[in-house]
Amino acid sequence: MNFEFSDAERGFAEEVEKFLDEHATPDVADVTRENMAQIVDTPERRAFMGKLARKGWLGMSWPVELGGQEKEGIYEYILNEALARRGAPQIGKGVGIVGKTLIRHGSDKLKKEFLPQILRGEIEFAVGYSEPQAGSDAANMQLKAEKVEGGWKLNGQKVWTTSAHFADWYWVGARTDPEASKHDGISLFLIPMNHPGLEVQATPTIGNEITNQVFFNDVFVPGDYLVGEQGRGFRYISEALDLERFTMFTYSPSEQRLEELIEYVKETEVDGEPLVKDPIVRQRIAQLSTQAEVARVLGLRFVAAARDVSAKPPTIEASEYKLYATQLSQRIANAIVDLSGPGGQLRVHTEDAPMRGRGDMTYRYSVLDTIGGGASEIQKNIIARRKLGLPKNF
Repeated sequence: MNFEFSDAERGFAEEVEKFLDEHATPDVADVTRENMAQIVDTPERRAFMGKLARKGWLGMSWPVELGGQEKEGIYEYILNEALARRGAPQIGKGVGIVGKTLIRHGSDKLKKEFLPQILRGEIEFAVGYSEPQAGSDAANMQLKAEKVEGGWKLNGQKVWTTSAHFADWYWVGARTDPEASKHDGISLFLIPMNHPGLEVQATPTIGNEITNQVFFNDVFVPGDYLVGEQGRGFRYISEALDLERFTMFTYSPSEQRLEELIEYVKETEVDGEPLVKDPIVRQRIAQLSTQAEVARVLGLRFVAAARDVSAKPPTIEASEYKLYATQLSQRIANAIVDLSGPGGQLRVHTEDAPMRGRGDMTYRYSVLDTIGGGASEIQKNIIARRKLGLPKNF
């Protein structure tokens, strides 16, 4: 398999870099926010997404009849990785998760309403799967959806809903058939975040990010805001999670942190000797550099396997990439803290902290990366069962 970019792809990458040089201003792009940089949570970031939309860069891989250009997924990959490397907002949930799922399973009404808004960069989504008793086990969700005249009434709670405090719409899984098996009784809904029956409570994280609890009190959802078929929500959520594991956990931030660490090692002396001459340090950097190349290639393999946006996303490739890339992020974070000495514990942006205090935020946030989109243990189970053919309770 050829992992090098073509001339056309390199040309597009250069065009993206020129655009970012002009528009990725400090109020939009900040690598020290770590993965929080992907969210569109300020007016400036919304304006930035509008500029991306006017370039025709949102939904490039979508079908032409739905507003896309049917470009190969590698162009979307190049764009998203370039955005992530600068700490700028990325294509995110709308293009990468909600839009692609609606293309495969949404009604004509939902496609007409949401896809154009996504392509114009006008709408942000929150994703509601996790619950107090259903974290990585999404099939165990208990949010109750009761059939009523004209639609559904939802009652219950969600947790760990990043973006709920600024999103426009909620992409929510709920149990519509309590008598069915846990995988078959779930349906998927779209709900406006300003619904009076929704209560959002902020939950700060160790990564300095705000996630949320969301409480549902008789939240009425019209029947035509059910996504796809009733009872097939878990299948749609599983596909959306495959997309999330790739789209939301980009490789280039890890690459950027590693490059910053390498520069620090080159420039720093310990006890009068350059740190770069320490054989243990050199070995550690060499290992991380090799592992970073593995993560990059795993990402490109997912892109190659997901060429057809109308087809089911490749589950195994998504889990392999997500597991390896997020654990690499942790290893790089550990190395930054270890090699920068006591100063590695200083908070980000502390004056004179090694590497601008990157170690602090990177170390704390990399833990969240291994949990979001399905914890590492879940990814291992998927790989074990679906690729290695091991029994479910091995």
